Amino acid sequence: MTSIPFINLKKQYELLQADIDRAVNTAVSATKYINGPEVGQLEGELAEYVGAGHCVTCANGTDALTLVLLAWGIGPGDAVFCPTFTFIATAEVVALRGATPIFVDIDPITYNIDPADLEEKIVAVKAEGKLRPKVIIPVDLFGLPFDYERVAKIADDYKLLILEDAAQGFGGVYGGKKAGTLGSAGATSFFPAKPLGCYGDGGAIFTDDANLAEVLRSLRSHGSGAEKYTHLRLGMNSRLDTIQAAILLVKLAAFPNELDLRQNVAERYERALVGVLPFVPAVPGGRLSSWAQYTIRVPADLRSATIESLKAAGVPTMIYYPGCLHLQPAFAQFGGRPGDLKKAELASNEVLSLPMHPYLTADEQKRVTDALLEGLASAASAAG
Repeated sequence: MTSIPFINLKKQYELLQADIDRAVNTAVSATKYINGPEVGQLEGELAEYVGAGHCVTCANGTDALTLVLLAWGIGPGDAVFCPTFTFIATAEVVALRGATPIFVDIDPITYNIDPADLEEKIVAVKAEGKLRPKVIIPVDLFGLPFDYERVAKIADDYKLLILEDAAQGFGGVYGGKKAGTLGSAGATSFFPAKPLGCYGDGGAIFTDDANLAEVLRSLRSHGSGAEKYTHLRLGMNSRLDTIQAAILLVKLAAFPNELDLRQNVAERYERALVGVLPFVPAVPGGRLSSWAQYTIRVPADLRSATIESLKAAGVPTMIYYPGCLHLQPAFAQFGGRPGDLKKAELASNEVLSLPMHPYLTADEQKRVTDALLEGLASAASAAG
């Protein structure tokens, strides 16, 4: 049985092939492989798309987060608050700067950082007095922007900076503001599987702060100044390749249509699954998800059997994420224990992501949902 693609990058390339091939050939022929004109053009178009004053591209989404923390001087003794239910990069960059990630629970409906638990964690850190609360890194998980209004108020109350992790959220909207602009700075990723992805690694930072943008441009190129071999600060080697910029220019032009197609796919899933499954993704009023993933919940004791049933039917699935960060061995030094963040831990045992991309057809989706419901029924029957 032919398997349904989880993310169909081949179909996307077939549709955009002529423009992508032309753009790549132009970039290759020009031989300006680093900081070619396509990079500056892309930064301008990305900034215009999200409504930011400045866009600074870099080598990947992880570096985008790192560069902002470096520019802000975050380091030992600083506390940075981030959700435990996300990809490791969100907290990894904090620990690598020598700062302390303070893990926060999630809203079980949106999977975004829980503002109530966030404030409790900030108060506790301040009361203990060992660390300086500095930054909040909320994540636009699965494409849904975080609860900006509540988190921004907390940040204002406690004088903290917000670094939005929009790696999955590019294209999402909160109250008319696009993902990437919901903080003092926003970082995104162009990893191929992201809503807007290149054909390798790539990332970008958005900000309205001209001074921050200037420092970021220096930091991404070994801390250089106006002269190539004059270094104002210690930085990194984190530049977006010209060829990737050329590819992204083509894909950015197609992105608004692809975003509409993602909404259509999500709506078809909702019509098929709401009222049948105990939990399907919810998008609060005033927000728009870019649907980086379509993630449902199934009982923990039925998940493995359901996955195997779907696999046998040619339907791939993924678990984002099978383990919370506060329980990962890499963060053992920070003392996380099972039961510390109950809502996130429960989610990690129940989440299941279904195929999601702009070119998923109605017939393919019916095959997915039919196989899902059959698999769940079979797993429940076997469990007795």
